[in-house]
Amino acid sequence: MSNYQDLLAQKAALEKQAADLDKQLNDARRAERAGVIAQIKSLLVEHGLTIADLGVKASGKVSTGSASAGRKVAPKYRNKETGETWTGRGLQPKWIKAAVATGKKLEEFII
Repeated sequence: MSNYQDLLAQKAALEKQAADLDKQLNDARRAERAGVIAQIKSLLVEHGLTIADLGVKASGKVSTGSASAGRKVAPKYRNKETGETWTGRGLQPKWIKAAVATGKKLEEFII
């Protein structure tokens, strides 16, 4: 049976081993990245491309959507009684569903 001091020594050895492995991982990643960067640069030069041709933003993210993606849309419908609004996108809010169920038309709420 191991005593407390033996277990602490084993834990310290394992933590040192984990730290050494983390350092090896970081070094390997750094070396791999350097190789990939060199390869990308050579391909850019070979094909006469620039970073702008790739559609990469300053943050390093590739632009996949339109310039308006993620922007707020102006409301298209308004409940005159409560002031609630809806853009007309997505599911209808409860107040629109309730009004339509009582016989009102969606066009009555257009702003």
